[in-house]
Amino acid sequence: MGNIDIFEMMANRYDTTDRIQIAKVTSDAIREYLADTNDKNAMDFGCGTGLVGMNLLNDFNFMFFLDTSQNMINQVKQKIAEFNIQNADTLCFDFEKEGRMDLQADYIFMAQVLLHINDVELVLSRLYDVLNVGGHLLIVDFNKNDEIVSDMVHNGFDQEKLIELMIKIGYREIQSKTFYTGSKIFMNHDASLFILDSQK
Repeated sequence: MGNIDIFEMMANRYDTTDRIQIAKVTSDAIREYLADTNDKNAMDFGCGTGLVGMNLLNDFNFMFFLDTSQNMINQVKQKIAEFNIQNADTLCFDFEKEGRMDLQADYIFMAQVLLHINDVELVLSRLYDVLNVGGHLLIVDFNKNDEIVSDMVHNGFDQEKLIELMIKIGYREIQSKTFYTGSKIFMNHDASLFILDSQK
């Protein structure tokens, strides 16, 4: 995943008020797509400091926090220890470099992660392999914004084009919608977030 060095440096000061608030909005949006998940296992993919996944811990049997930044994972480990969380574990791993056939999940969610991934199709394909049959991949990210020009991140995504790519990979029953608009939330620009739900 791209920008690992930046995330390594900012890990211990990542949990700002704004990020905590966006994580709450995001986890509430994800929760709308959950049904009978108390016996299901989930993965917070590109979890950062675990802000979204921590909000959803009680919705699942087990939560797996995965990120490419070891410092971010260390922050999650601290929270797991501090709050004596029994139904969670962590892994520092980069799906852009290789796949993992030993991981399985019923739900994978990725919140503002896809914009940092260079090879979107490759990572979405590898996540498809990790999902159990009938499992869900939930993506929360920014709608495409042509005002943002960056060689660090994608400038958001066109929902229809992303859906076409996911159908090509094998995902089905895909639905998406814009659910939040905020001031200066994407590289100091006003932006909107969409949520996409898909199944294997």
